[in-house]
Amino acid sequence: MARIKLAYIGGGSSRAAGTMASFIQQGENFDGSEVVLVDLDEERLGIVQTIARKMARARGLDITFTATTNRRRGLRDCDAVLTSFRPGGFEARYLDESIPLKHGIIGQETQGPGGFFMALRSICVTKSIVEDMEAVCPNARLFNYTNPVNIVSEAVTHHTYIPTVSFCEGPIMTNREFVEMIGLDPDKLDAVSIGLNHASWSIRHLYDGQDFLPILQDAYARIRNSAEIPQEDLRLLQLACTMGSLPSSYFQYYYFKDEILAELQAKPTTRSQDIMALVPDYWAHYREQAASDNPELDPSRSRGGIHELELAIDVMDAIYNDRKEVWYVNVPNQGSLADFPDDLVVETTGYVDRNGVVPLVHGHLPRHVLGLVQMLGEYQALTAEAAWSSNRRDAIRALASHPLVLSPTKAETLYDEMAAAHQHYLPERLLQ
Repeated sequence: MARIKLAYIGGGSSRAAGTMASFIQQGENFDGSEVVLVDLDEERLGIVQTIARKMARARGLDITFTATTNRRRGLRDCDAVLTSFRPGGFEARYLDESIPLKHGIIGQETQGPGGFFMALRSICVTKSIVEDMEAVCPNARLFNYTNPVNIVSEAVTHHTYIPTVSFCEGPIMTNREFVEMIGLDPDKLDAVSIGLNHASWSIRHLYDGQDFLPILQDAYARIRNSAEIPQEDLRLLQLACTMGSLPSSYFQYYYFKDEILAELQAKPTTRSQDIMALVPDYWAHYREQAASDNPELDPSRSRGGIHELELAIDVMDAIYNDRKEVWYVNVPNQGSLADFPDDLVVETTGYVDRNGVVPLVHGHLPRHVLGLVQMLGEYQALTAEAAWSSNRRDAIRALASHPLVLSPTKAETLYDEMAAAHQHYLPERLLQ
């Protein structure tokens, strides 16, 4: 059982209560530990702290929960730092989504110009977090869930010795969803996906020991004209059957770009506006649970569900308790994927023990899906460097290289409008 000091930056976010539920669910593996909740909103920090304390007490755990708005103080002498935050909040996400649509380009949280500007904002903050870690907890590990996780990790791993790993449940959950779409048991699926975060393809896909793709193709042939199946599901099924591999759901923005752009432009609200409409009820629920003796989160009234950021907690457990397990990770390639540079952060599986994460060797992606992923990899590297230390010119070049943009004119127009909208969250070098 590991006793660690964990700082959670984003500890007052709408996902924080669920994240603490995840940690407490594995609390026996960390009994005697301290969790420091760090955020800008003192009231929300207090709500999450109270929920966590009461949950831990109800389970008989000896875990201390403190809260602070002073980040460097919260980081001091930590063993682990968990980051999951959104610079500018959902209001900034609304700008990321809505401004590109005016220019005929998909704006999404991690894809296209929206993901680009979230990366600029997130890396600006993460850079200062890393500086604080180097000063007050130089032996700590960074566990990142801040989006876009691949670009944030790409920036950090090139500029600090702090061991860094980023996470996303996407490869686990999306592959299971393909099985659920056709009414089968997802627990019988044995699949492995590799590539980049939000841009991975399966290289193994077995269902009860047999190749899953023929099963999927037969099912899709039966249901492809059904009006009862959501259009998004049908698109992903078509893509999987055509390519012979299970895709990340985010590939829909590339392979069905025109249809989705038209749908987003016709929709009266963006995804961020839909979420913002729910946020007051999330916090009303959290306040109710903070007032109870034994808090229980309602998945329908909790951001993301009852348990959040579970994969990071699993990997912490594997490292600090030397579990010798295999988990999905976003780390520098180091030979894991044959088609990408060793220093590029990729999404792969890694062997995890007390020494950290070692990416496993998986070989090649199918050639017919490789080109787009490699293009996104180059964009990832360019954006990470621009966000960390470059200027406006280099940032525009990075944005122009994105497959959803591919236009110097649109890139510059979008960049200047979005940079002005986000100017309070960007360094001066990116505004000149």
